[in-house]
Amino acid sequence: MENINDRAFLPPFVRTGTTTGPHRAAEQAAGRTRGGGEMTAPKGTGGAGAAARAAAGPRTVLITGVSRGLGRALALELARRGHSIVGCGRSAEHVRSLETEITSPSRHFLTVADVRSDSNMAELAKAVVEKKQVPDIIVNNAGTINKNNKTWNVPAEEFDLVVDTNIKGTANVLRHFVPLMIEKKHGIIVNLSSGWGRSAAAEVAPYCASKWAIEGLTRSLAKELPPGLAAIALSPGVVNTDMLHSCFGTSAALYQTTDTW
Repeated sequence: MENINDRAFLPPFVRTGTTTGPHRAAEQAAGRTRGGGEMTAPKGTGGAGAAARAAAGPRTVLITGVSRGLGRALALELARRGHSIVGCGRSAEHVRSLETEITSPSRHFLTVADVRSDSNMAELAKAVVEKKQVPDIIVNNAGTINKNNKTWNVPAEEFDLVVDTNIKGTANVLRHFVPLMIEKKHGIIVNLSSGWGRSAAAEVAPYCASKWAIEGLTRSLAKELPPGLAAIALSPGVVNTDMLHSCFGTSAALYQTTDTW
């Protein structure tokens, strides 16, 4: 495995003149884009106007994998800042736990759903329309990693789980939610990538392959979106989560916690 201190494969969150944290990236997103493309810095009065609109009020943010790790931390922070969260996760226990901690729980819609299931995402999309909570921002955060292993020794079912969650799960969300954003004529899609979506490491080939796929998928999506919508692939950096423990073991404790992130 590569040395984690090699910053070459740890790109910043989002750069728009300065480095911003993930919650600021989400908050600024609507004001930092031009229709049908990747993230761009605002230019002239048009950019300033977009930024002002982005700061004008709370947003509805869909976060997948909301019940644990980065998704949970992002949901809690954005809710504290006054935004409404639509969140899904696979564990009913963890979703219910989040409901007890999140600010103003009645403002949010947290439910049990699996991004690997296209029908689950179809049902979630139907529910947000009924609740009038079509998201302004989507954070495709749900993800998993294989146990450290040589590529040829990774069991087929484990490789499938990574692909089905990280790639196909993201596609399932896009399939059902992008049309709703197009109808609203605005929206930002943030697909969580990784430093390993821009380089690679030994023994995590399925994960690396999935995040390289997210980079390509996002670039294609950005070219397809109409004016008013945009997509970015966001590398969150190295964070002490269960996934990091999976590949780094006890060394994961050396890195920032989800709360700090």
